Amino acid sequence: MECFSVTRLTRNLAVGIMAAFLFSLGLLAPASAATLSDKQTRRAEKALRDGDFDLAEKSFREILSKNVQDQDARLGLSLSLLKQRRLQEAYDQAARVILANPLSARGHALLGHAILASGNFRESVEEFRTALSVKEDDSLAVAGLAMVDFYENRLEPCIRGLRRAVSMSPDEPDFIFNLGQAAARSEMYREAADAYERFLVIAPKTDADRRARIRGLIDFLRYLGRQGSLYVPAGRDATVISFASLDSRPILTVRVNGQKDPLRFVLDTGSGMSVISDETANRLGIRPVARGGLARAVGGGGKFEIVYGFLNSLEIGEVKVENVPVYIRHFFDDKTPVDGYLGLSMISKFLTAVDYGERTFTLVRQRHSVTLDLLQSPPDLTPALNSLTAKAVEIPLRTTSSGFLSGEVYLEGLEKPLNFIIDTGASISVVSEKLAALEELSNYLTSNRMRVFGAAGVAEDVKTIVLPSVMLGTFTREQVNVAVLDLESVNETAGFIQDGILGGNFLRHFRVSFDFRRGVIRLEPLHQAVRSGKPGAM
Repeated sequence: MECFSVTRLTRNLAVGIMAAFLFSLGLLAPASAATLSDKQTRRAEKALRDGDFDLAEKSFREILSKNVQDQDARLGLSLSLLKQRRLQEAYDQAARVILANPLSARGHALLGHAILASGNFRESVEEFRTALSVKEDDSLAVAGLAMVDFYENRLEPCIRGLRRAVSMSPDEPDFIFNLGQAAARSEMYREAADAYERFLVIAPKTDADRRARIRGLIDFLRYLGRQGSLYVPAGRDATVISFASLDSRPILTVRVNGQKDPLRFVLDTGSGMSVISDETANRLGIRPVARGGLARAVGGGGKFEIVYGFLNSLEIGEVKVENVPVYIRHFFDDKTPVDGYLGLSMISKFLTAVDYGERTFTLVRQRHSVTLDLLQSPPDLTPALNSLTAKAVEIPLRTTSSGFLSGEVYLEGLEKPLNFIIDTGASISVVSEKLAALEELSNYLTSNRMRVFGAAGVAEDVKTIVLPSVMLGTFTREQVNVAVLDLESVNETAGFIQDGILGGNFLRHFRVSFDFRRGVIRLEPLHQAVRSGKPGAM
């Protein structure tokens, strides 16, 4: 035990008396107040790390109620709101920090993420670059620019950027999760599985459904990593086949696993991966290779079980592709029964053309030297492809985190472009409930109601709107009937907000082609009912 000397005791008493004197003059703050503020800050930051974003928000607001100038607390509040996808509020808090301190790198990075999640790519890039000009190693800004690359189909710089962000902030779960997504899209399945496993170690334990989905995805990725190459072309380099279209969706005849009996698959650019019905899978002896968790979707109870399968081969006309991953799920549409949906991962290896006028579907093996403009095709393919390249307008597309194609659409009455999923697998176009609630669109609500079949079941009594005009690229369709649906389940995993879906009742008025390597869609109107003009000029 330490023995205090008289000298030390005297000194301590003197210090205590002096502190009391200074405090009485107001020259020293009470130690308890500073300690309390530190405790609140630590509690808020811990809540943020633990994924309790409600508590984090509450704690940061308490700190700000006592000191409105605490910019670190305001940045923490912005981040907690961003994690809850309350984008406008997150934006507002970050903007207040920048107003007080224009050189706040973290403020600009948070502003960039809020803007990016809302779907405004151009302004988000400006904010991320501003953040990096202030602080070149701001991991949030580095990750933000990498995600812009991800959505705009520049996978190599995306992965480099995310790896850098992870190296700078190894305990940030979102960076690791995004790296897993980018690696999976780049068909680096082992790295993707490793990233997701790391995510589960460091991520908050609060979202049981999400963690179950990721565990199932890891099992699936490990399985894919053992299969060698996926989507291996094994047939001819090109084919043209006819398709049926009873409800504005292209329904193709395909063969699975060498079976002689043809199956009916919908061409579905609204699905990242192909899907086969559980009934057809059972009939063909296709068993699940992994499963896990529930996915949210439109219709019914809003959720369905995630089940993964694997096809040895899939044939479309004279084109054959081996080693094709699929989802297996129940189909609820008994009006137009089909066996499956042909997703983007399958057709993205090809230049793809859908001629709704002639009802033909064209696939041409994609090579580095081949583009839609310079395509040299076999004689039997030339008419179909030349018709696409003669007058077509090229429109850039983005890809959401969940694998949907997304394009910028203009609606009459709204100045800014909106993000719509380009979905050949949807018979009708859609606007979100939030968009439909805007005053500019609510006046176009009709008395008609619809029944909509979704992945999670059937949505009854769905409202409809007739939009005066819809513009994609430079082409405008007038009087477009759309369903009004809750797209929150879509936006939870999309990465940036999707305001609607352009379905078959819009697309069927065009010849449509997709160049997935360059991330563009090309349209050629089939008749004069489609107007041409400049975006935003309605």
